[in-house]
Amino acid sequence: MVRVKRYENIPVDVKEIIRYVKGDDCIVESINDLLTSLQGRVKYDVCYDIFPCKVDGEVCDLSFIKVKSKDLARILKGCGKVLLFCASLGLEIDREIFLQGKLSPYKALLLQGIGTERIESLCDTFLFDFQKELGENEGLTTRFSAGYGDLPLSLQTDIIKSLNAERLIGVTLNSSLLMSPSKSVTAFVGIKEGKSEDKTSCDGCNSENCEFRRKQ
Repeated sequence: MVRVKRYENIPVDVKEIIRYVKGDDCIVESINDLLTSLQGRVKYDVCYDIFPCKVDGEVCDLSFIKVKSKDLARILKGCGKVLLFCASLGLEIDREIFLQGKLSPYKALLLQGIGTERIESLCDTFLFDFQKELGENEGLTTRFSAGYGDLPLSLQTDIIKSLNAERLIGVTLNSSLLMSPSKSVTAFVGIKEGKSEDKTSCDGCNSENCEFRRKQ
């Protein structure tokens, strides 16, 4: 059964925002001003479900879909279940980025960094809370999204449909399979016996030189 979790607020990591925009401490005031302007306008919504998981070689049978992916199979190896979730910040930050793109490209850039930090922090907070619900006998793998490695982006259609994400939290896909709101994330997370893996979502991606790669 698909469930929905909504947060009122998520703590902000300003240093991560600065890193995303390749800035320095002199932009902290501008970032804080924009964060203040966004208060009460950004949503922190997640819809999620748990599915049985079987991995046979490179084939992952997740009950609602069967997909061949060496990279996803590596993440889910040894997992009996998989958590599938969609997280989103809502449309207001997209609207503000669009507006500032016309008025102030500098502010639009900072808002892009804020949006990236906000959605990553939402995903991390949700998974931290989900782990607490699991208890000590089960742990989570790193999260892995469609479009990472050899996992096709076309899976987004099945993911959004399976989670009923459009109705529950307002996430849709365009013809290019890009999500709206743009600051949204879908991901698979394996559930296995034992403790969670001490990894970030970047550990499952082959793009070692990505400018947004999170530091360990």
